[in-house]
Amino acid sequence: MKEYFMQAAIKEAQKADEKGEVPIGAVIVKDHQIIGRGHNQKETTYDSTAHAEILAIREAAKYLKAWRLTGCTLYVTLEPCAMCAGAIVNARLDHVVVGTEDPKTGACGSVFDIVSDTRLNHQVSVEFGVLRASCAKMLKDFFGSLRK
Repeated sequence: MKEYFMQAAIKEAQKADEKGEVPIGAVIVKDHQIIGRGHNQKETTYDSTAHAEILAIREAAKYLKAWRLTGCTLYVTLEPCAMCAGAIVNARLDHVVVGTEDPKTGACGSVFDIVSDTRLNHQVSVEFGVLRASCAKMLKDFFGSLRK
């Protein structure tokens, strides 16, 4: 089941890639149903907050008509940054499933561990490595094409 939902996040990342955006995608799942989707849109919207996770959180909250996303899991192709990790905590998500780590800006355990920080009012469990190779390859291919 985790692979199925990560594949949906990968499809979102492909949408970003088609727009020339960094290929990162996210979906939010509640009761085995996708209730929020997002892909990076920073360049096309001129909005530095238009990360896949933020857009998926907004859509899920609108669907539930609630800002608290308890009982929900976020599937994301790349480890969230500090901004997105903060939003994940604030949205009260239960769990995050990450395709591949981000050793430069990851905030779910790689560089920072915002989602597990007990000084905050909510902690989120994190699982790494679901479809890691596919998620990492999309990013490697994207950045490789920029260097050509």
